[in-house]
Amino acid sequence: MKIFMQGQELEIAAPATVYDAAKEAGLITREVIGAELGGETVALTQELKDGDEVKLLTFADDAGKHLFRHTASHILAQAVKRLYPEAKLTIGPAIENGYYYDIDSDTPFNADALKALESEMKKIVKENLKIERFELPREEAIQLMTEKKEPYKVQLIEELPEGEVISFYRQGEFTDLCAGPHLFSTGAVKAFKLTQCTGAYWKGDQKNKMLQRIYGIAYPTKDEMNAYLTRQAEALKRDHNKLGRELELFTTVDTLGQGLPVLLPKGARVVQLLQRWIEDVEQSRGYLLTKTPLMAKREFFKISGHWDHYLDGMFVIGDPYDESKECFALRPMTCPFQYQVFLNKKRSYRELPMRLGETSTLFRNEESGEMHGLIRVRQFTISEGHLVLRPDQLAEEFKGCLDLAKYCLETLGLWEDCTFRFSQWDPKRTDKYEGTAEQWDEAQSIMKQLLDENGVDYKIGIDEAAFYGPKLDIQIKNVFGKEDTIVTIQIDMLLAKKFGMEYVDSNNQMVTPYIIHRTSMGCYERTLALLIEKYAGAFPMWLAPEQVRILPIGDEHIDYARGVKERLVAAGLRAELDDSSNTIGYKIRATQMQKVPYMLVIGAKEMETDSVAVRNRAGETETKTVAQFLSDALLEVAEKRR
Repeated sequence: MKIFMQGQELEIAAPATVYDAAKEAGLITREVIGAELGGETVALTQELKDGDEVKLLTFADDAGKHLFRHTASHILAQAVKRLYPEAKLTIGPAIENGYYYDIDSDTPFNADALKALESEMKKIVKENLKIERFELPREEAIQLMTEKKEPYKVQLIEELPEGEVISFYRQGEFTDLCAGPHLFSTGAVKAFKLTQCTGAYWKGDQKNKMLQRIYGIAYPTKDEMNAYLTRQAEALKRDHNKLGRELELFTTVDTLGQGLPVLLPKGARVVQLLQRWIEDVEQSRGYLLTKTPLMAKREFFKISGHWDHYLDGMFVIGDPYDESKECFALRPMTCPFQYQVFLNKKRSYRELPMRLGETSTLFRNEESGEMHGLIRVRQFTISEGHLVLRPDQLAEEFKGCLDLAKYCLETLGLWEDCTFRFSQWDPKRTDKYEGTAEQWDEAQSIMKQLLDENGVDYKIGIDEAAFYGPKLDIQIKNVFGKEDTIVTIQIDMLLAKKFGMEYVDSNNQMVTPYIIHRTSMGCYERTLALLIEKYAGAFPMWLAPEQVRILPIGDEHIDYARGVKERLVAAGLRAELDDSSNTIGYKIRATQMQKVPYMLVIGAKEMETDSVAVRNRAGETETKTVAQFLSDALLEVAEKRR
């Protein structure tokens, strides 16, 4: 039998597993934990067939990490069943930085319980239990999980489509329903830690029972785990949830509701600065400013398709199912609203492209477990825009949208942290999407060509598209490594027709336009969170809510200091005066804690020479005349230095 492994052609005896073949070829090392075969991650026990191409995986590979962490989640579940036999298991996936398992148990998993579970997991690892996969027919699978008193597993099996392979994994006395794959044995998981326990609804639905979600991390060595924990400790210092509150940028109030943050004056000022800048940039690039309603009738969203494809994510005012009464919904997107600007009158091909931009407040009914500080909220503001264009303008306008996003994110210092995902539809789930397979193939083919022409290094995300078209998602991670979308650029060949959008072409024919949905900087709240974390609260001067704080040493210097403040404010700087009776050392420390870019210390010498002692955030001090400081500061702001 001939196979290809790590680019080598190997002749091996059949039957053979990945492990057999790799060992025979001398490719097995302690680091090899799995394999990739036909685009799927598989265990080393996977049997091979003639012509297979195999890539060996280590923990350095994303797929390898997933396999490793998935095994750790099963070790956790086995420990739970050993210590709490009455507990009911639900799901336990690997996630980006670790794994979790959702458990239905009357016992609260507090710090002592997590410690006991960790000890039991160590025993399971030491036992080095072989991990074996097996399959069962549907009825036998249901019977097995019923006998084990695992009702959630029974429900999952019953929901599987007919003909679906139902697989299980066994390690010692423990068996779990799972698609896999897993490591060869439990002994490979050398270092792990349970990090926290939170609440989570079964299937993420608030109507279902609240479960306990135990989170953990797992690594091949203690050194790797300790390095991760050190990074996490550093990340905590930059966490926008913590730092944003300490710097009085935003707060949350339980009685207001989850996912509804309150921007305090400093945070509101940063968002205002971003908004003014974005709107000016878009205007300079030919965008027309719109302002559209925050809600619309049910019938409006039925035309756009949101009612059929996004109803669960919308806040509805009225009974959505009572057609005899008027029903409204808060908007989750701006696109159908901005289309009305185009539809306001008959349009000619000469008017295209029409670039429409809006600072849009949107509402999305996120699940409670998904909310996180300012990064994922239920009400947010976005730099949203829609371009109505002729087919021959698509390439140039797409490039313009990408260039705009790059300019905005580069200016903010975030572009260097971004990655790119080409989000496509899933042809197996056509109920989620508008349009035919032919329309999707055309749209995705065009978008691939545009991405390739613009040199975008992207990964493909299946089933990540919008319901009306493929998109480029510009992704970014927060300090804890959780990835979110910051900017999207979407091609839409479907919704214009649903709204009857047409223009008169050069042959005097009525033609349906193409549409690009895009953001230039994305969500203001999410961007604020990312900027807090990127700069640890020490914003570039042009974005700092307070740019300068003036610190008179004694009472006799206050009048002069007040005059300095008036000159700075008159020139457009955001300056504050600390005229308290505190010592100058206390004033300096307080200013440093608030991450103010510059403090101007004023004493007798400065008064005599119409100057200030300029101290920056690094603690460096330089004496300048007021006029010189003002000139330098205004230039720094104008150039948006970071």
